[in-house]
Amino acid sequence: MKAVTIKQLKDELSHKSATELKDLCLHLARFKKENKELLTYLLFESTDEEGYIATIKEEVDEQFDEINTNSFYYIRKSMRKILAAIKKHIRYSKKKETEAELLLYFCKKLKEFRPSIKRSTRLQGIFDMQLRMAKKAIEKLHEDLQYDFQLEVDNLLEDA
Repeated sequence: MKAVTIKQLKDELSHKSATELKDLCLHLARFKKENKELLTYLLFESTDEEGYIATIKEEVDEQFDEINTNSFYYIRKSMRKILAAIKKHIRYSKKKETEAELLLYFCKKLKEFRPSIKRSTRLQGIFDMQLRMAKKAIEKLHEDLQYDFQLEVDNLLEDA
């Protein structure tokens, strides 16, 4: 089965009643975990972006505590897993401020991580790439926010 375009979906959804839309949303939520997480964000957490960010930061802290430090292979694998979760949450939010804050937080945790990421060029590469992506998100924000986030970026780049 080939998926239809967003425009076709939009047109078809405009013909549905409120109860039919609710049933479709619930069916989507049952079908896939990501759909359920997105609906949870949209319905419960999108009104409190600061709380949402704080919750994600707590999850990231827990995941960093659970990293197997026996080898850089396991560390890298864990970092990619944490980063994938962060990117998923950023996609849910669609806000550049949230993206910048979460990516900078990830970079901060990565920089503080022991053993040092400087001993692995791949981990250093992950750090550099996420810092570049955070800078790109910061460029699209209001000037006052840009200044605040730039201070964090500068702090991360010290003795990097």
